[in-house]
Amino acid sequence: MKPNKLWTLGLSICFGVFALQTYAQEVLTLEEAVEIALENNYDIRLAKNNSKVDSLGVSPGFAGMLPRVFAQASTNNSTQNISQTRSDGNVIELDNAKNNNLSYGVGLDWTIFDGLGMFARYDQLKELEKLGKAELQATVLNRVSDVMVTYYDLVNQQQQLMALDSTLVISEQRVELADNRFSIGKSSKLEVLNAQVDLNTDKTLQIRQREQYKNTKIRLNEILGRDTHIDFKVKDEVLIATDLQLAELEHLATTQNPELQAQLINKRISELELKQIKGNRFPRISANTGYNFSDSESSLGFTTKNNAKGWNYGLSASIDIFNGSNQNRNKKIAKLQIENSDIQIKQQTETIKSQLHTAYQTYLTNLSLIDLETSNEDIAKENLEITLAKYKIGTIPTIEFRTAQLNYINASMRLSNAIYQAKLSEITLKQLAGNLSLR
Repeated sequence: MKPNKLWTLGLSICFGVFALQTYAQEVLTLEEAVEIALENNYDIRLAKNNSKVDSLGVSPGFAGMLPRVFAQASTNNSTQNISQTRSDGNVIELDNAKNNNLSYGVGLDWTIFDGLGMFARYDQLKELEKLGKAELQATVLNRVSDVMVTYYDLVNQQQQLMALDSTLVISEQRVELADNRFSIGKSSKLEVLNAQVDLNTDKTLQIRQREQYKNTKIRLNEILGRDTHIDFKVKDEVLIATDLQLAELEHLATTQNPELQAQLINKRISELELKQIKGNRFPRISANTGYNFSDSESSLGFTTKNNAKGWNYGLSASIDIFNGSNQNRNKKIAKLQIENSDIQIKQQTETIKSQLHTAYQTYLTNLSLIDLETSNEDIAKENLEITLAKYKIGTIPTIEFRTAQLNYINASMRLSNAIYQAKLSEITLKQLAGNLSLR
């Protein structure tokens, strides 16, 4: 297996005229960027809270396994004009007769059997907690991937800025040489104008590249969840893993990919839903008890005052004999949901494998391109040095020097882009495998 290889990005031209300006800026490492994102990124923070909600939901009480203990109190009062005719024929009348009833106490209701549905609900709550963790992991992987992709995009752009700064220095030298030749009559004004046009073209490219570079910084700050005005630089180092193996990645993906794990958990949730539905065919048995106090007063009647206290208790049972055939329909629906979960698992597995194979082929191609573009840059650099020396003594035309200059800059940019694309392929492969390491 090939070891990881560190690519240090940088330009050096032997004629020693290039120097990249260095600004007093924060140097942001990839590790620091990921740490900030894990703490501040809004999507990750929301996913963490959602995962905590799922964890808090894992409770026997939420599953209906625990009794309900409650306190209750009620009072009823009335004032009436009453006329009573008793069995002996006597008539008793009373205006504004008062009746007062007061009762209070504590009670307990407990479903002690519901076809084992409460145990299925409790297991379902546990699976929902696992699903929340899988969704959190997927969010973290996606956002960390965004951080890494954007970070290495900045590394690539920073390298391209160095290349453009380098060619700008060369173009300025060319204008100076052309102007000196024109002043002593060794060249025409046309050579000076062509050199100036090429210099302005290089300046335009540099301005556009700096704009893109600054906008990408803003984007990275946004992903990190911090002030978008914060300025920083990134390290010109890219460590590429050259030892990734497709078979190992496939194995990791089947056991660690959070999206696939979420599908497996959803199937388990559907199975527990079916278990609850089957439990509805059994009777539901509940127990209740309580201790109550009551106090009543009546202005008229055989009993004018009554006080009572004591226990009450009992059992109740119920079972659906017919509920519009909903039981059978719910059972069929639950089975179809389980079948759909199986289909989705197979589909997700094949999709991941397809993405892995495609990304792995791109990964191998990009590694080969790095070797090729490294050789091209060395050749273009040597060619530029020879061409520059000949141009200074006036033995080659301007267009030949410009071609050599552009060839070197383009070769440098292609090498930088090849390294960036190889790193993107590596990030994609590790993300699909559910094992996105920083190195």
